[in-house]
Amino acid sequence: EHHYLITEDIPAIAQLGRELPLVVDLDGEMYLRPEGRGLLLGVYEREATPWSLAGTSWEFGNELLAPQLERLAEALERGFRRLPALNQAGIRKIVNGPFTFTPDGNPLVGPVPGVPNFWSACGVMAGFAQGGGVGLTLAQWMIEGEPDGDVFALDVARFGSYATPAYVAEKAREFYARRFRIAYPNEHWPAARPTRTSALHDALARDNAVCGVSYALEIPLYFAAAGRTAAEQPTLRRSEAFADVARECRAARTAVAALDAASFAKYEVRGPGARAGLDRMLAGRLPQPGRIRLTPMLAPSGRLMGDLSTVCLAADRYWIFGSGYLQAWHLRWFASVLAAADLTIENLSDRLAGIALIGPRARELLARVSGADVGNAAFPFMSHRRLEVGLAAADVLRVSETGELAFEIYVEAPGMRALYERLAAAGRELGLEPIGSYALNSLRLEKGFGHWSREYTRDYTPAMSGLARFVDYDKGGFIGRDAALRDRDTPPARRLVLLEVDAADADASFYEPLWDGATLAGFVTSGAFGHCCGKSLALGYAATAAAVPGAELAVTVLGERRSCRVLGAPPIDPRGLRMRM
Repeated sequence: EHHYLITEDIPAIAQLGRELPLVVDLDGEMYLRPEGRGLLLGVYEREATPWSLAGTSWEFGNELLAPQLERLAEALERGFRRLPALNQAGIRKIVNGPFTFTPDGNPLVGPVPGVPNFWSACGVMAGFAQGGGVGLTLAQWMIEGEPDGDVFALDVARFGSYATPAYVAEKAREFYARRFRIAYPNEHWPAARPTRTSALHDALARDNAVCGVSYALEIPLYFAAAGRTAAEQPTLRRSEAFADVARECRAARTAVAALDAASFAKYEVRGPGARAGLDRMLAGRLPQPGRIRLTPMLAPSGRLMGDLSTVCLAADRYWIFGSGYLQAWHLRWFASVLAAADLTIENLSDRLAGIALIGPRARELLARVSGADVGNAAFPFMSHRRLEVGLAAADVLRVSETGELAFEIYVEAPGMRALYERLAAAGRELGLEPIGSYALNSLRLEKGFGHWSREYTRDYTPAMSGLARFVDYDKGGFIGRDAALRDRDTPPARRLVLLEVDAADADASFYEPLWDGATLAGFVTSGAFGHCCGKSLALGYAATAAAVPGAELAVTVLGERRSCRVLGAPPIDPRGLRMRM
């Protein structure tokens, strides 16, 4: 609920220098009020009161709710102190009406997963400000088949089945209370947590994990050193996690690290039409049995729809891996483009638990717990094997998100905790360390590896993002091929570049502007400190003329321009030998 107080004929209007009606909120903003003279005082409560949780009647329009001024006493006192004239003016009207809020405050727009030809355009809190953009996006989507750009932040498919009415109410109340506060890049709000946890959650908490949340799943950000509180303070600068993340990164580069892979999305596509259907849906070349390939997925416009990894288990059976928070989004797209194919799609994301072993001693650890030959000849890079690991039958993939030798081990979720304990015991003398997503981000930036929602979104094409090398332009019939060919043959306006930044105590993070002298040359998509190369790094899109190795640019970090330069190769293992050894 949101309250307004409307007063009229206040002498303060003249004192403010104009004989005009004003609207004033508690943040000091003033607006013209078209109907009559007066002041409108808008008050936001600290604790919102959910209303009509069972659903709003279709007959409900602009009706108001009963005034409840006792809930607003503290805020009203601040308003009256700020505008003393209110103490003499009478209150003419109290406006108390409901607002609509989603768990994250953004609208819910687009085709509803699982309900053909049903579209959503709701949760639009600021109707006048947002309505035009929401309407345009929905019209483009319906008519052209896709919106003009990345609108995932508005997409109804950004939430999964975990978003129950109780979850929504808790998160919406939290957003209401915090919407005018500073949001920090390392801040994860506490309401409705934990909602979902992985099979390793308790074991990781024992190891002092500091968790964030993605798709309502608790994920380790980093592991605080023994004896320290497992919490990170919100900040715009480098946090107390810095030294712990450095320790985790060093373990991954010099020994062996373990990463909980529960947040990865995992799908199985099987049946007589599986290969033909995937060959049409994916722009990359499909792997043969026992092999893995990176397979970009495109929209008809040629823009990116996914940076997926595809595993061929058999001629008629495939696994597809992607970002876990895209599950509803992926499955909606899969269903729409594979509807006519003779195949079955199953979401394995919750059924299968995974753990990644990363580092030069990862092979030694895997051999200890499996007893198998996992040498390079028997288990080459980008391949799959079925092994007994510990006591579990496991699917093991040799892939790397960090540029290091790495294996991902997947088992049925009930068996993961026992497997983890065996890995921990066997890896102790090898220097095994658990790591979180902060370390993963640092490690991937040292290799210049992109990430979905940052470097890869529906705003970009294969030529812009560097994914063109994974597109099989010679195969016919894949979705977006005609547009992809035009994209390949036309120099893009911007290209993805890796940057070394002369940072101080803060690193670039997301959407900071890039400058070529006084000219705006692009923007950052990811940033972090590279703990193993000792450099502050960033990925971003720069104008093609500036996207050349050695180019000197600048990036604005916390309001200050810091010099940066385009790197011609990643600072760690530029030839990519470690992950293939």
